[in-house]
Amino acid sequence: MVKSVRVGLSAKEEAIYLRTLPAIRERCYKVFDLAKEDKLQYFTYHPEKEDEVAEYCVRYMKGRYDNFDEVPFISYLSHVFEINNAVDTPTWTMATPRHLTPSYPYPSILLAFHRQNETSETPLDLFIVSVLLDAGAGPQWKYHEKASGLTFSRSEGLGVASVRMFEDGVFSSDREDPFRVDAEKLKSLTPATLSDHMQVTDSNPLVGLEGRAGLLRKLGVALEERWDLFVGGRPGGLIDYLIPLTTSTSKTPTLPLPALWEALMDGLGPIWPKRHSLGGIELGDVWPCDALKESLKGAHLIPFHKLTQWLTYSLLEIFTGVLGWEVVGGEDMTGLPEYRNGGPLPTHPASGLPFVNPGHAMVVEWRALTVVLLDRIADLIRKKTNPNLTLAQILEAATWNCGREIAKEKREGGGPPVEIDSDGTVF
Repeated sequence: MVKSVRVGLSAKEEAIYLRTLPAIRERCYKVFDLAKEDKLQYFTYHPEKEDEVAEYCVRYMKGRYDNFDEVPFISYLSHVFEINNAVDTPTWTMATPRHLTPSYPYPSILLAFHRQNETSETPLDLFIVSVLLDAGAGPQWKYHEKASGLTFSRSEGLGVASVRMFEDGVFSSDREDPFRVDAEKLKSLTPATLSDHMQVTDSNPLVGLEGRAGLLRKLGVALEERWDLFVGGRPGGLIDYLIPLTTSTSKTPTLPLPALWEALMDGLGPIWPKRHSLGGIELGDVWPCDALKESLKGAHLIPFHKLTQWLTYSLLEIFTGVLGWEVVGGEDMTGLPEYRNGGPLPTHPASGLPFVNPGHAMVVEWRALTVVLLDRIADLIRKKTNPNLTLAQILEAATWNCGREIAKEKREGGGPPVEIDSDGTVF
């Protein structure tokens, strides 16, 4: 248990606050304040470089998009699959892995979303499990798909592998209905099963294999224990929980994003490893910042909730694209604090640290600065391109892809500038 409580708040009240979206920016900006005063342990802030980074991103965007009004939002699906829309339907009709031609034998489950007899729970089932498996795979792991003869790595590999597992019924206890995820099957999922389907060997290691399997088993328990949130013991049952929380405008259901966030934080909270707690509440992806301990007594814990934010961004495609809902109130969502989104930013700590854990002070500073600098770079990009671009669009159109390209240029395998000892439950 850690001690980080602001004056006037109980430990429980502070814990509840740290699990909210506004807390992420509030705490990260406090780290940024120290950076402006050159009081961080590992990083030096160079404000004169911000415009250079923005220009780099704008050049990339102009080379990829003819019309900035059509820039997609960042999400799991947009990173793993290219979506081809039919003229007569507002939802996806075909999906192919990124950078491939439509002749690729794309997963049938993505077509099945549009069969009239499919339920809305189906894509939500797939997305929640896939995103939870989408933590960093490491530089060595590859997934070879037999149907196409193609080999994928990192997010694309994890995405294609998870879809193929979904098709094969790996997450379903009903042999007659493989296209589903349920608590019963997840609770019995072993690392050996995951290893077999993800082609893990001594020469093809996957970072955090045990952690991923454990995460899905815990998800099974959470689905079973929170039947009120995950109706029917399925991730997709979350839709039934959220329907009463929507309002209708012109026959379009409108969902407040905080309602989705609270459901995910509440329902999925127990699946994360126990790291830090306050007032008997596990905090999840929240870490102490050593630099803040000295300057901000009682408020040095920094929340990131990266995987939950990534899941939230990704589920928005289901709610808006498949269900036709409108989602409002997402202004508190932040840039994702990991090396790809922060790739265009200077990411060389003051002292070399080749292999560290996620709670290391350098990693905490790095992630906090990434959140803030993404805000600042986004503002500059809007001034140079389109003032109406959302942060989610800028993350997709610029920083994530730019960061990935820079990683490929600078490092073999396209990994982060500092290797992180990840268990697959943070990044």
